[in-house]
Amino acid sequence: MTVTSNNRYQIQESILASIERNLPRIGNRNPMIGNGAPNFDWHYPDEYFWTDSFWTGQLWLAYSLTGDDKFKNSARMRSPQMEKILSTPMWIDHDLGFLFSLTAVADYKLTGCEKARTQALRAADALRNRFNWNGRYLPAWNAQADNPGHAEFVQGKIIIDCMQNLGLLLWAYKETCIETYKEVAIQQADTTLKYLVRDDFSTYHSFDFDPRTNQPKAGRTVQGFAHDSCWSRGQSWAIHGFAQLAETTGNLEYADISAKLTDYVIEHITDDYIPVWDYSLPPGEKQYKDTSAGAVTAAGIYILADVYKKSGRSIEAEKYHAVAEKMLLALRTHHDLTNIEHAQGLLSGAASFVNMMKGPDTSYFADGMLPYGDYYYFEAAMRALGHNQFFWN
Repeated sequence: MTVTSNNRYQIQESILASIERNLPRIGNRNPMIGNGAPNFDWHYPDEYFWTDSFWTGQLWLAYSLTGDDKFKNSARMRSPQMEKILSTPMWIDHDLGFLFSLTAVADYKLTGCEKARTQALRAADALRNRFNWNGRYLPAWNAQADNPGHAEFVQGKIIIDCMQNLGLLLWAYKETCIETYKEVAIQQADTTLKYLVRDDFSTYHSFDFDPRTNQPKAGRTVQGFAHDSCWSRGQSWAIHGFAQLAETTGNLEYADISAKLTDYVIEHITDDYIPVWDYSLPPGEKQYKDTSAGAVTAAGIYILADVYKKSGRSIEAEKYHAVAEKMLLALRTHHDLTNIEHAQGLLSGAASFVNMMKGPDTSYFADGMLPYGDYYYFEAAMRALGHNQFFWN
């Protein structure tokens, strides 16, 4: 099966139908992680989780395609939760970009809502204020109030995921012309390139700096297989993040980085074009797939191909566009849930945190549904049809 204009449209339409079908099932909650077969239903956080924006992001994408107020109204039902996040210091971390790009920025860009713009700028301020100007990095996480030893673990730690949070800062720069938003975004990207991207263009999940001196210590993993392995979703965050940075800034050096990160994936992905959860897994380890890594990667490669196309580099554009098409088609063929009436998500086969599996009741950590996989699947499907107006810049 090859990707044609007709089946690209079918993917998009089936996603829209699934989202509309699940509006009353999900209500005003925010999916966190989901069960696999046979239930395909969501778990929700008690109060807050970093995934609180991804269902909302899907609703705003649906609204951008249809103009149907039911999607807009459902998305805006989460605004009080986003306000609560900004008012709760322990919930404010590097994930503000994920949280507010797909909610407040999306609302403002699509509707012109000034209240949403103000909320998004407040989030950008909070993210900028986390920046360590001496070490030139954004600490990822906060120290837990009830765990004194946790502070040393997190205060000098950056993670590859943060590449997805820089869009909020660059959007704020475009809105205000305040240079420090852009400076933080670019410095964080450059620090990521220096310390999280290896010479072979695989990636560390995290890198530790000495919190007292800001001197670099070592690359490590939290969610990958090993410190020296390549966690596939981390690789996907980098591919999408650097491609988006190239699109936003016009700096093709970032596109070339995204391309080399993509080349690593091409060399290590299995023949079915669905990533395993870590590209460096030994043969004896169970080869769980991670469709969320596949969805983020596909969306990022579509951006990369579009950047190259607009810059006149047609050979690279065609090469990477073909790879993105293969990955999108693989997700559709093997893991799409949109034709399963009771499924509350879009993709099966998502690996959240394989190392957290401790029994049969946690199987969804390795083979379930993830709202961010769903969001990027929708984004990739739209990019396949030529849409290029999203919420990251």
